[in-house]
Amino acid sequence: MTDSTLVLRDDADGVCTLTLNRPDQRNAVNRELFRAFRGHVRDIEQDGADVGLVVITGAGGHFCAGHDLKSPPHPDALGWLRQEMLILERLTRLPQPVIAKVQGSCYTGGLEFALSADFIVCGTSARFADTHGKWGLVPGWGLSQRLPRRVGQAKALEMMLTCQPYTGDEAAAMGLANICVPDDALDAKVAGLAALILGNSRHSNAENKRLIYDTDGMALGAGLSHELMRNAGFDPAMRKKGEPIGGAGKTG
Repeated sequence: MTDSTLVLRDDADGVCTLTLNRPDQRNAVNRELFRAFRGHVRDIEQDGADVGLVVITGAGGHFCAGHDLKSPPHPDALGWLRQEMLILERLTRLPQPVIAKVQGSCYTGGLEFALSADFIVCGTSARFADTHGKWGLVPGWGLSQRLPRRVGQAKALEMMLTCQPYTGDEAAAMGLANICVPDDALDAKVAGLAALILGNSRHSNAENKRLIYDTDGMALGAGLSHELMRNAGFDPAMRKKGEPIGGAGKTG
């Protein structure tokens, strides 16, 4: 059985918000929380027609302090780690855009959670760090692959080898976070960004996202060919209406 209170889901106006909900542990991830999160990802995959965008956040002023190191190890540690990694990859591969909304701690496994989103919007209270090295651990949820793609190899190595925290402003400056705003403006910023995204074609949003991820690492020529030959074409809804998303007469 999964404790449904460990990850809360709220749907409103096309936005699905998933809130990691272990505030007393700064939302550290144990197996029960991860199973609950996995269930929500599967639900969106299977029945997400009304979901245009996903927001991942944490309760109690923190995003996620990482893996709960007090949890007993799984009998099949490598097998369970692979399950966790694949679920975060499925989060990334959702056709809906995914935003990580970050306040407070975003450490280690929490950072891997955030990096699985398409982009990160944070408050000034946010602190980002990879502390695998403090515990003699190495990443298993994709940090060694996603972090250098986000901030560059040298900065990723700096974060991973020093285990030092970085502020929200520093995260935005290095490209780890897309946007950093004061904490009291964070909800409004994410809501405004969601409105901009949802005001555009869901078909285009999904296909643009797919093209970006499918061609990651390709040489330019191969990527150009992929864009042309794997192109999904016009939004069927627009083809029927014959007008831009949002109404006739709008351009841009």
